[in-house]
Amino acid sequence: MTPASRLRALAAAVSVLALAACGSTGSSSSPGTTAAGAPSPAAVACPDGRIRFGIEPYEDPAKLTPAYTVLANALQAQLGCPVKLQIVENYAAEVLAMRNGQLEVAEFGPLGFVFASDKAHAEAVASFADGSGALTTYKAGIWVPVDSPLKTINDLKGHSLALSSAGSTSGDALPRYALKKAGIAQSDLKVEYAGGHPQSLLALTSGKVEAAEINTQQQASATKAGTFDATKFRKIWESDPIPNDPVTVAGSLDPALKAAISKALLGLAAKDVAQVGAFLDVDPPGPMIAVTKATYQPLFDLAGTLGLTEKDV
Repeated sequence: MTPASRLRALAAAVSVLALAACGSTGSSSSPGTTAAGAPSPAAVACPDGRIRFGIEPYEDPAKLTPAYTVLANALQAQLGCPVKLQIVENYAAEVLAMRNGQLEVAEFGPLGFVFASDKAHAEAVASFADGSGALTTYKAGIWVPVDSPLKTINDLKGHSLALSSAGSTSGDALPRYALKKAGIAQSDLKVEYAGGHPQSLLALTSGKVEAAEINTQQQASATKAGTFDATKFRKIWESDPIPNDPVTVAGSLDPALKAAISKALLGLAAKDVAQVGAFLDVDPPGPMIAVTKATYQPLFDLAGTLGLTEKDV
């Protein structure tokens, strides 16, 4: 089975979580209304019988699925509405799904959100905070073996570099921007898109490339899993901090529904997001906090500087 077909199979297998009944339980009112005849909270949050929650595959879907199932189940309990979890195939597929009305909620990478905002009218509502309630960040990095003659990003010309996947914030756009600022054209070195952050790390540790992007999130999770020993490698470039992934709602949703989803996300307990936070290097985890488009303005600026479009995602 190819990686793409494996992703599709996993997404299909995970697409339905345990369902909860929508509507009011009061015997004196109609389903979906309170006794006074007003829409119940579940009716507001569950207009079509479910909420579809999309996640981009920034890590092996088999690892992401259990963590996001915990978060989705907690969100389902808050909303009183079934939440269907969907691990999409790639960044572009997630943007397209929200634009086509197939996702009500989606977590995007910061750069993916730039294009989701433009093309799918995605609205950032929540992101991941640490135990003190501060928004968490991560950094892009380029690593080489500890004994490599490459000392800085300026030395990469003529060498091989593994990047994560097209459209990744830390695994594509920021490293390419750093190369551009260093005066190195993409044609000046051998760039290989590995297919994801874990694959980029593996390309380096297995000796397939001379350098590779490894962001701080992947570094933390791989170190914990025992698949990366930082003492055997050396970082030759690092980005400025990047605000962690936004969880967004589709801009086309009814305002009451957007408000209900936002309130539910911000009402999740730290334990509900802890497993997801482990993939995002959030330690210790706290409840999610509110974010807006302005939080990610540096990424909008970066896309403009590089001339990126949704075709680059």
